[in-house]
Amino acid sequence: MPSPEDVIEPVAQSSTAQNLGQRRYMTDLHNLSPDEIDGLMSSSEGRPFLVVHHLPEIKEEGIPYLMPGTPITCKVDNTEKYTTRSKVNVGTLYTVSLTHGHFHWTVKRKYKHFQELHRDLYKHKMMLHLLPLGRFSKERQQLRAMSEEMPSLHGTERTRRTSSKMKYLEEYLNGLLENAFCRNYHGMLEFLSVGALSFVTDLGPKGLEGPIFKRSGGHRIQGLNCIGHHQFCFRWSRRWLVVKDSFLMYMNRDNGRINFVLLFDPEFKVKVGRAYTDTKYGVCIENFTRSLIIKCSSYRQAHWWSHEIDRLSENCDYLKVQRFEGFAPPRENTLTKWYVNGSGYFADLADALEQAREEIFITDWWLSPEVFLKRPATDNYWRLDEILKRKAEQGVKVCVLLYKEVGMALGINSEHSKRTLMNMHPNIKVMRHPDHVSSVVLMWAHHEKIVAIDQTVAFVGGIDLAFGRWDDSEYRLTDLGLARTSGVTEEERKGDTVDNGVADGPKPSEPDKQTELDPEDLTGNTKLWLGKDYSNFIKRDWVQLDRPFEDNIDRTQVPRIPWRDLSAGLHGHAARDVARHFIQRWNFSKIFKNKYKDEFFPYLLPKSHCTADSLPFTVPGSKKAKVQVLRSADRWSTGTCESSILNAYIHIIENSEHFIYIENQFFISCADGKNINNKIGDAIVDRILRAHREKKKYRVYVVIPLLPGFEGDLSTGGGNAIQAILHFTYRTVCRGEHAILSRLGEIEDQWTEYITLCGLRTHSQLSDTLVTELIYVHSKAIIADDRCYLIGSANINERSMLGNRDSEVAVFVEDEERVPSVMGGEEYEAGPLTLALRKECFSVLVGASSDPSINIDDPISDEFFFLTWNEAAKMNIAIYDKVFKCLPYNSVHNMQDVKGYTSQERLCDMDPEQAKEELKAVRGLLVHFPLKFLCEENLLPPLNTKEGIAPMELWT
Repeated sequence: MPSPEDVIEPVAQSSTAQNLGQRRYMTDLHNLSPDEIDGLMSSSEGRPFLVVHHLPEIKEEGIPYLMPGTPITCKVDNTEKYTTRSKVNVGTLYTVSLTHGHFHWTVKRKYKHFQELHRDLYKHKMMLHLLPLGRFSKERQQLRAMSEEMPSLHGTERTRRTSSKMKYLEEYLNGLLENAFCRNYHGMLEFLSVGALSFVTDLGPKGLEGPIFKRSGGHRIQGLNCIGHHQFCFRWSRRWLVVKDSFLMYMNRDNGRINFVLLFDPEFKVKVGRAYTDTKYGVCIENFTRSLIIKCSSYRQAHWWSHEIDRLSENCDYLKVQRFEGFAPPRENTLTKWYVNGSGYFADLADALEQAREEIFITDWWLSPEVFLKRPATDNYWRLDEILKRKAEQGVKVCVLLYKEVGMALGINSEHSKRTLMNMHPNIKVMRHPDHVSSVVLMWAHHEKIVAIDQTVAFVGGIDLAFGRWDDSEYRLTDLGLARTSGVTEEERKGDTVDNGVADGPKPSEPDKQTELDPEDLTGNTKLWLGKDYSNFIKRDWVQLDRPFEDNIDRTQVPRIPWRDLSAGLHGHAARDVARHFIQRWNFSKIFKNKYKDEFFPYLLPKSHCTADSLPFTVPGSKKAKVQVLRSADRWSTGTCESSILNAYIHIIENSEHFIYIENQFFISCADGKNINNKIGDAIVDRILRAHREKKKYRVYVVIPLLPGFEGDLSTGGGNAIQAILHFTYRTVCRGEHAILSRLGEIEDQWTEYITLCGLRTHSQLSDTLVTELIYVHSKAIIADDRCYLIGSANINERSMLGNRDSEVAVFVEDEERVPSVMGGEEYEAGPLTLALRKECFSVLVGASSDPSINIDDPISDEFFFLTWNEAAKMNIAIYDKVFKCLPYNSVHNMQDVKGYTSQERLCDMDPEQAKEELKAVRGLLVHFPLKFLCEENLLPPLNTKEGIAPMELWT
């Protein structure tokens, strides 16, 4: 059989268009159809949110800003005196209250503004009569419906006789607004402070709008400002400013394009006066990333803007630093759902993407456009790139943020992902960030995994939309497909794995018929992992990702590494928080990178929380709980600073009463003030010691990968990256003065009553050969007391937790309801969501899913902790040692031991039948993490290697 390198894939088999090297869609022109125009105009309840993505077209088509058929009424209900510039005359300022549908707002106008409006309308009317140009035909048609004479600015004789000037101005304005010609005139719209975004329901209340002059500069990003912010370095531009309840923005009124969006945050301030702006009648508006200065026409107008901005923003949640020093508050009664493994997550995500009507936001550390979300795939319908293309063709705006990797260090080929998606449709936009040289960011990554749909449903967790991530609780090591090409039932598909994964695949002499098929023709396909999706990254890392349907390893000889991961779905207000974080990152990237400043990449606007409870669709199986969105963010990644995930972890551990369960890809902690600063390990030590002093039962379960996820073979002396991560893992757990077990010295050997550290392993049969492989734990989750859990993208290490390194997002879920359970042999009130998640995790790991006699109800009882959990982990590792002699193993203390151990004859080779009998005793997936593995070696990389040259921070 040819190796993967020898197989040449035809160009037609790639999902990438033939002109991959070119940016096909240089412009983002999307002519609105008559039906789409009708949809934008017809609703009297407010404009649809898609308006924000069609502002230039709306301007070009002349779609009225006011909702047709919906009356607009005004009431001049207040006056105030002001001193004119001459300081002699005293004028009157009128407060005009306006109502249009369910939108209400107020403007303040002088009498001269009414006079200017009247004069402009009269001139425009005369011009239409005198210049019968075709472009004015629509306005002339509206003019015919108007009476010959315009309403009198001085009111009727009756109003002059019975009322004040305030009343006849009100009558005058209402008279104008009853006529389509007058109310759609641009001068009238400016008088009313109405723009294209005024009546978009999902943007919340109408807010404050109007023409301003804004000063250039003010960005708090390196390289974007003139040196020293000197007053001679800026320019003034006329813009239309819009203030909503959680952001403000300005746009070009002439072409309808948004020029900048400023989100409210805890640093948001409004200052008035020359002292803050170096400008007469200036207003300074600040947030964490910008100091925006606008110029008003008068002292009164400047203070009006300042007052109204403060009034609109005063109830915004994002103005306050929230719990755990986060950006978003806990959201009660939030529909949420957890996922263990990628199979259920991908399936629900696929269905949710199909429901998208307006926007799809995706950000990943790695994204594979060709990944299938539902399996086995018998056509391309559920392939990610095909789903996104289908939605883009329906008018949905798809925005994707990818981590731009350092090519020499990583092979995730984000350039391929970007080109593939961008070549599909102009509604698909892909940005990569950061630019490593200009941003001086070489080691840190955008590590979060987010999908947000219509800012209404969001998914957060550890699962990238990438190859190798799809798995289910079977954790299969093999995928040769069935010898026939007819459809396969779910029972048949699951039936190919028995006895903890012993698969009866095709014999070596049988041809693998699937390899003879065109990769684009999936008729009758029975494989779950196609092409590079079948992976064993320790044996060989991913390469040639632009050839996605070629196998990366020989699946007839090499088992795959199963992938264990967790994710969460959430709705409503919490989903709005996730979407806002994405929008903040997207707009930040657009400002930061020159290549994204063109009109092809739009600014994004966050929806208002006042419409967050309206859920057009929900993820099946979701339950209500309290949900808080957390993140790790820094100036380089998001434009702000936050480490709320770390704070939440420490809070969960310190406040846990009975147990914590941790699943994580890394376990690097215990602060020493030098290399490690996160105190998650310290919190665990303190909590165990407190339980010991109080003589209370307390358990800590930790599940991590048996080996880090880097390519390398320890048995031949390779794997410097693997050893480096192992060094810091062992430093956290058991080696050195800062290690957890070292600091538990006062309880001596009794630490085994409090904490257990495990990895996961499984076995199978591949081409008549018994094989074993670790299960890669990629999860980033913690469960406490069966009442709360945290799921996200943050590993327990410095990179993820400190906030000033990798960017991360997580959700903290607290059950608000209670169900009867048991804890420590006593009745206990548990949270239904958390209890179900903990049982799902435990049942698979200890084998209860296949053996109902195993009781997992009480997570801290001696019977479960010692006899079910620890005994299974101890027994399983002994069996795997006897049958496979697999690394890592506890009795292997140095590299000399590695060679001796791996050279021993294995029972699986000497007596396969006896080996099968031994493997029948394996229970679940747990094996104890080998605490003494390579304990006599210095695992830090040698200085003469590329890993040794790398800074220490890279590994922590």
